[in-house]
Amino acid sequence: MPIHDAETSQEKTSQEKASQETWQKAWQKTLAALPLASFGAGETVFAQGSRTGQLFILNSGAVSVVKEGTEIARVAERGAIFGELSALLDQPHTADVRTLEPSQFHVADAATFLTRDSAALLYVATILAQRVDAANRALLELKSEVGAGEPASVIDGAIGRIQGLLSAIGDGYMRAGVGLSMFPPG
Repeated sequence: MPIHDAETSQEKTSQEKASQETWQKAWQKTLAALPLASFGAGETVFAQGSRTGQLFILNSGAVSVVKEGTEIARVAERGAIFGELSALLDQPHTADVRTLEPSQFHVADAATFLTRDSAALLYVATILAQRVDAANRALLELKSEVGAGEPASVIDGAIGRIQGLLSAIGDGYMRAGVGLSMFPPG
């Protein structure tokens, strides 16, 4: 590689890093301005079929995501976002979100938040894209398992993972920090 190409590549990497750091700072500032809602252990944050028009961003605690009576995820990751599908698709919530322990959420009016704050929109778009990417990888894995004649239990497990990825939330797929460092450790 010619020297000037290597320098250009290093400059681009430095610019990308600086851009990401700027975006992360903007996201942190946005979150800090949002009100916090507290829920005790065992409380319902929102119910399947309801419409809140709000986004809930986990600040602390842990929740269970239940769809049609089946728990599809347990989430304790700071920055996990809930209610985005309902807001973006203008439909009722597709799952119950219930606290497993005392929990706090940053709460935002979805329409206002996503139309007026580019950092919020980019954050939601990024984690939705990560979920689609993970579902695509799981689908390829399933196709490979079917082709290899894997037992039904292995195939059922892969189907369950894909359903979780494409449902209201999949464990670990709607959280900050997957490829992004949106939240400081701790």
